[in-house]
Amino acid sequence: MIKKVLLVCLAGMLLSTAYAAKPPVFATGEGAIRGYDPVAYFTQSKPMKGQDQYTFEWQGATYKFASAEHQALFVKDAERYAPQYGGYCAYAVSNGYTASTLPEAWTIVEGKLYLNYSLEVQNKWLEDVPGRIAAADKNWPQVLNGN
Repeated sequence: MIKKVLLVCLAGMLLSTAYAAKPPVFATGEGAIRGYDPVAYFTQSKPMKGQDQYTFEWQGATYKFASAEHQALFVKDAERYAPQYGGYCAYAVSNGYTASTLPEAWTIVEGKLYLNYSLEVQNKWLEDVPGRIAAADKNWPQVLNGN
C-alpha cells in the first residue's frame, strides 16, 4: 500500500513538473538574450555580446551588457530596454506558444524590442507587425502557463 501511495505521489510530481509554468524571461546558460546586450539594440542599432563584468539580475534572469554605461541605462529603466514577452519569440507568442530566440532576429517597433526564433520567422513576423503585436499582447503572459 505504501508503495502505491508513493508511486501516485511521484506520478503527480512528475506531471506537475511537466506542465509547470515557464520562467517570465527566456534565458540560456549565457543569460537573457543568449548573453547579448539589450541596450545595444537601441544605442548601436545592432546586437552586441555582453561582458561578464557587466551584469544585472532582473525578473529572474541575468542580463549582460557591453559596457558599464549600457548596464547603468538598463538598471535605471529596465522596462524600456528589455525585450517584449520576456525575450521569447514574439511571432510564437502571437500564435499562443513560446519559442526561443536568436539575438540577430530583432526589430524595434515604437521604442520596444521584439525578438524572433530565426531570421525566417522574423520575415513572417514582419508581414503584419501591428497584427502580430496585438495578438501577442493578448496572449502574454498566459502563454507561460500553457505549453
